[in-house]
Amino acid sequence: MIDQARAVRPGEQLDTERLAAFLAQNLPNAAGPLVIEQFPSGFSNLTYLLRLGERQLVLRRPPFGAAIKSGHDMAREYHILRALQPVYPKAPAPLLYSDDLSIIGAPFYVMERVSGVILRNRLPPGLSLTPAQMTALCHALIENLAALHQLDLRAAGLADLGRPEGYVQRQVSGWIKRYENAMTDDVPALTQAAAWLRAHLPPDQGA
Repeated sequence: MIDQARAVRPGEQLDTERLAAFLAQNLPNAAGPLVIEQFPSGFSNLTYLLRLGERQLVLRRPPFGAAIKSGHDMAREYHILRALQPVYPKAPAPLLYSDDLSIIGAPFYVMERVSGVILRNRLPPGLSLTPAQMTALCHALIENLAALHQLDLRAAGLADLGRPEGYVQRQVSGWIKRYENAMTDDVPALTQAAAWLRAHLPPDQGA
């Protein structure tokens, strides 16, 4: 029921020799030959399984040819995990970050592997969820979202993340602009909704 890594997709291979040398130099107890596999789901940021003897790690990097920096910011992912893991232990521990393009051709980070069942639109073979289990799952989701929202951003070192001031206004203005730029048919109700949203923005309530 746990996602299994497979052979790396053609065109998405990593430089095993350079990566192994980097890990051996920077990661304690990085013993054993490096074997690289890839998790097949997901084509946004790419996720690889690194096997070092009995040890399993996970590497994340942007897709090949990606030019959208903010959408594939490995430094930001690493920074968030590094701050989050001590105060939210369910997050995987990040171990290394590098923006040295000579290693695998892109910024990347390595974290510990945390195994678990990933629920998608189709359940893994052999897994069935009773109504009671689904109820418990939904409660766990809500409880963990609440736990994340209760974290002290400043104490966790995440107060400088993003721009919380004016966030709602940026969202409303940005999505209205995207709609107007892509509009093909005149839909009066959507125009009215956009005007209503602009006129009824709630005040900022902090992050």
